[in-house]
Amino acid sequence: MAHVAQIKIPATYMRGGTSKGVFFSLKDLPESAQVPGAARDALLLRVIGSPDPYDKQIDGMGGATSSTSKTVILAKSTRAEHDVDYLFGQVSIDKPFVDWSGNCGNLSAAVGSFAISAGLVDPTRVPHNGVAVVRVWQANIGKTIIAHVPITDGAVQETGDFELDGVTFPAAEVQLEFMDPAAEEEGGGGSMFPTGNLVDDLEVPGVGTFKATLINAGIPTIFINAEDLGYTGTELQGAINSDPKALAMFETVRAYGALRMGLIKHLDEAAQRQHTPKVAFVAKPLDYVASSGKAIKASDVDLLVRALSMGKLHHAMMGTAAVAIGTAAAISGTLVNLAAGGIERNAVRFGHPSGTLRVGAEATQVDGEWVVKKAIMSRSARVLMEGFVRVPGDAF
Repeated sequence: MAHVAQIKIPATYMRGGTSKGVFFSLKDLPESAQVPGAARDALLLRVIGSPDPYDKQIDGMGGATSSTSKTVILAKSTRAEHDVDYLFGQVSIDKPFVDWSGNCGNLSAAVGSFAISAGLVDPTRVPHNGVAVVRVWQANIGKTIIAHVPITDGAVQETGDFELDGVTFPAAEVQLEFMDPAAEEEGGGGSMFPTGNLVDDLEVPGVGTFKATLINAGIPTIFINAEDLGYTGTELQGAINSDPKALAMFETVRAYGALRMGLIKHLDEAAQRQHTPKVAFVAKPLDYVASSGKAIKASDVDLLVRALSMGKLHHAMMGTAAVAIGTAAAISGTLVNLAAGGIERNAVRFGHPSGTLRVGAEATQVDGEWVVKKAIMSRSARVLMEGFVRVPGDAF
């Protein structure tokens, strides 16, 4: 029988922060995949190697973790005062769907670099030496991200001495500003706290009732005290991901939290919305040993945070969740702020499974509503491979 030949599509495989993903220019995608819909989703699923019942993504570019099952589509921006439009797709590993409901803060660090190298940024805005300021429109959530990309001899500088816990090798620092990170479209009619409360009693049938901070900033996130769940906040991936009962419990908490935040209308919708919201648990500082073997002292951090992504404990911290952490830490009375000592602050350093991370945010109240103008953190990015991905011509 005749078989359809493979096609090849220009693509770049990039690390951004503690994530990796396949980056595309919109204009390089097949015509049917240049618009949202089933063809685009099917193409990206095949590129990454999903759905895979073996949970390995052997027949694709994915790495079988939430941090490595990612895709990005970029285009010159049509919006005033922006350089590039950035669309992020979180590809499910074992199910046939792509989640477009949120951003990836880690891969945001690679967007400016790719955009410059791909000619999506006006060359007059890129210095021969210095820092290029790339204005990114994050299309998933309708927000602006400002990326400060180092430039040397007219090209993006990728090597450097900036170290990021969760990434093995140093690279050039990319500072990101997440402008007005509180959600405006989902849950609460634009409120950062969709329930109107800094702390809620979240009732989860069959599990229990927990104090929770439900926040829409960076990415919708459910924060719970670690001790209320029977944890210390020092856990590494193995302690959670090897425990099916714990993972099921967290997914149940996530589903009921999504319902309480107004992100879904019916509980069963949570299964088709894996990327958001996130669930995280927080604790006061304690000594622990990171996954790399690095000793983290209680005095090194303001609090401990562990977060789950796509049903598993993340090996470090999602960039968007870091924005939520920094924002919540800046608002007195949230569980994050209380775990960090309950004092007013405009920056916080937290411990995660791979080490520590600092994120800054300043919060103010306007007409009784909390507002955060921007959150700031540093990441790094690097091109790992560039050329073409190949997929069977009948895959989409």
